[in-house]
Amino acid sequence: MRILVTGGTGFVGRPLCQRLAEAGHDLLVVSRDPASARDLLPADARIADSVMAFAEARPEAIINLAGESIAGKRWSEAQKTRLVDSRVDITRELVKLCGQLAEEGAAPRVMISGSAMGYYGDQGDTRVTEDTSPHDEFAHRLCERWEQEAKAAEAHGVRVVLVRTGLVLEKDGGTLAKMLTPFKLGLGGPFGSGRQFMPWIHREDMLRLLEFLLEHEELSGPFNASAPKPETNAAFTATLARHLKRPAFMAVPACVLKVGLGDMANLLLTGADMRPARLEKAGFRFEYPTLDQALTAILGR
Repeated sequence: MRILVTGGTGFVGRPLCQRLAEAGHDLLVVSRDPASARDLLPADARIADSVMAFAEARPEAIINLAGESIAGKRWSEAQKTRLVDSRVDITRELVKLCGQLAEEGAAPRVMISGSAMGYYGDQGDTRVTEDTSPHDEFAHRLCERWEQEAKAAEAHGVRVVLVRTGLVLEKDGGTLAKMLTPFKLGLGGPFGSGRQFMPWIHREDMLRLLEFLLEHEELSGPFNASAPKPETNAAFTATLARHLKRPAFMAVPACVLKVGLGDMANLLLTGADMRPARLEKAGFRFEYPTLDQALTAILGR
């Protein structure tokens, strides 16, 4: 299958591209810096700096993972605009490509488009499935706009899948990589009260579920990409500390996070008890359903 990938050099995108190439797929990767991307991607991948550059290649599927890191910088109003635009603009280009190809009778069969657990906003202790009503805040509004742009491809006959991702765990990037150094130094601990939920997923399961959604043509709409057993922040930090054989008593007060991070502190101080209800109903089975299993696999290597 010819698969167009955005965000192909990222923490999830890079191993996904390798996996898809090994499975025999023809990769078309959009990158702002094709020369640098060449060193990171499979040798046979075709790379271009724009979506429309692949119009003649007629991709049969799209996996849209592009977007500026939501936790990379303090949330000024300008940064909030960049976070939205970095997701909406490229998704809009992908829909434009779908429309052009549909006019030629060659619309992609599926577009899998990223979203995030932030879609639901702060949910407290509520058990969250894909049917849960969101709490209105910036993270929700960002994800909502992102998803609405992707859903526009349905008008061109494209099956659209929306992947609301939790914290993706591996030691070479993402949230876990940032946590390892302070925890190894014995400086780890919960954020604020520690009662907020942290939906998470092992990166291997993330790659597997993207392939699952790609292959199952009957599946569309939103899917929660998180392990079936989320943990509170306090339980997550205690489990990580136990695996590293270090203490975890250096709690970070909420007021300190708010002073240092502004509105972005809400990412750390709130959460959702997010469950992968639709994935499990569709028959997907997690290799790492518990945090203990995931950290054993990651930290044991």
